[in-house]
Amino acid sequence: MKERIILHIISKKDWEKAQKEGGYTPPSLASEGFIHCSTKEQTADTANLFFKGQTDLLLLSIDTLQLESPLVFEAPAGMPNDENRAGKFPHIYGHLNLNAVVKVSSFPMNTDGIFELPKEL
Repeated sequence: MKERIILHIISKKDWEKAQKEGGYTPPSLASEGFIHCSTKEQTADTANLFFKGQTDLLLLSIDTLQLESPLVFEAPAGMPNDENRAGKFPHIYGHLNLNAVVKVSSFPMNTDGIFELPKEL
């Protein structure tokens, strides 16, 4: 069964832009064909790998049942695409409709410079 809530890491500036435009279409949509997301269990590792040192981040909690674009769980590029979904990441193949975002949380690093999932999630 797929997770009902998935997470997307976004800068405050990009979230403000999405709200003004009424939808979210990040550069990865044009370059890779999808929007990168993570499960709750994957989010901290993703942030520490790809967003180290960034201080203006938010986490979007996305209700997968409200998505207008297709959602596919896939292994990261270069990784085997086996049946073990634990290593597969949620990818949204199209724009993110803002009504699918059910919560926006601050996502700061801790005092050691490490990202941890906010307790409210």
